[in-house]
Amino acid sequence: MTQPNDLLPEGLEDRLPLEAARITAAMRACLDVLDAHGYDRVRPPLLEFEASLAGRMAGAVAGEARAMFRFVDPASLRTLALRSDMTPQVGRIAATSLKTAARPLRLAYCGDTVVIKASQLDPARERLQLGAELIGSDSVAAASEAVMLAVKALSAAGLTGISVDFTLPDLVDTLSEKAFPLAPEQIAAVRRELDTKDSGGLKAAGGAAYLPLLYATGPFAEALAALRAVDAGGALKTRLDGLEQIAAHVGDAARITLDPTERHGFEYQSWFGFTLYAEGLRRAVGRGGTYRIAGSNEAATGFTLYLDRLADAAPQPVAARMVYLPLGHDRAAAAALRAEGWRTRAQLAEGEDAAMLGCDYVLGAGGPERV
Repeated sequence: MTQPNDLLPEGLEDRLPLEAARITAAMRACLDVLDAHGYDRVRPPLLEFEASLAGRMAGAVAGEARAMFRFVDPASLRTLALRSDMTPQVGRIAATSLKTAARPLRLAYCGDTVVIKASQLDPARERLQLGAELIGSDSVAAASEAVMLAVKALSAAGLTGISVDFTLPDLVDTLSEKAFPLAPEQIAAVRRELDTKDSGGLKAAGGAAYLPLLYATGPFAEALAALRAVDAGGALKTRLDGLEQIAAHVGDAARITLDPTERHGFEYQSWFGFTLYAEGLRRAVGRGGTYRIAGSNEAATGFTLYLDRLADAAPQPVAARMVYLPLGHDRAAAAALRAEGWRTRAQLAEGEDAAMLGCDYVLGAGGPERV
C-alpha cells in the first residue's frame, strides 16, 4: 500500500526492471564502443568542493553553478556540491592527476548527475550521463573523431535514424571582429536575437548584417553553401572548411544538418558544436564540441550522451532464459547453466510457483525442463 512518504520529489523517478534493462544495455553498448576506440574510463566522485566544480565550468558558470545542490561538509566545513555535469570533473582529472599523461588523452565516463531545477521541456532532475573527452586537441581531426564515435555509440545502443546538427558557437564573436563589426555592448543582444530567430529584434539590436544567418540552416550542403555566400570576406573560411571535412568523415552514417547560430547547450564550446538526434525521440540524445578546460586552458573535444533519453527508443534487450532451481538442486549443474548464459532463481520455500516467478524452465535431473 502506498504511503504519503513513498512519493518521490518532483523530477525524480524509479526505473523499473524493463526500463532499467534498456538503460543498462545501452550503457554497456556505448561504453564498449568507447573502450574499443581507446578511451579509458574514469569515475569521478558524485560530489566535490563547490569551488572546484564551478571553477572548471568555463563559460557555463552562471547556469550550471546555480543548478547544483550545495551543503556544508561537516568534516572540512567547506561547501560541497553535487555534480550537475561530469565534463568539468574530467577536465579536473586531466589537469591534475593525469597532467603528465601523453596527449591526446582519451577518457570516457558514465554516472548520475542532478540539478536543483529542471526545465519545462525536460523535467528530469536526475540524469545518467555518458561521454568521451579527447584532451589536448580541438582540431578538425579531433572533432571528426568525436562526432563519428558518438554516432557509432548510438548505433551500438540500437538507435536508428540518427542525425547530427552542426553549429558554430563563436560565430558572432568571429564575425563581429571585422566582417560585421559590433560594439561590445551589442554582441550579447545580437546573440540573443539570433538564438530566438527574431529578425525584427535582430535589426533593432543593430545586427541587420546578421539577418542572412537566420536562413543559412537546414540540410548540410545547402546550409553550408548559404553560409559561404554570407562569408564574402572569408572570416569563417577555415571554420566552414572544417565543417565540410567533419561531414565528409561522417559520410552516410548519419543525416547532417547545420544551424550555425544555435547556442542552447553550447555555453562553453569554442569553434564547433554538434547536437545528436535519433528516430522516435523528440529531444536531443546528446551534445558535443570543442572547448577549453577552465583553469588549465587546455584544448579539448568531446561529447555527452543522455542515456535515460536514448533508452526510451533503444530496443528491449532479449532476456536470458530463466531456470527455476528447486530445493536440493544440483549446485554444480546450476553454476554450469549460469556460465552458459542462463539466469537462475532458487526456490526458498515450499509452495512457490516457478511460472509466477518468471521462470520458463525448471532444473531437473537431466537439465532444464520446460515449466
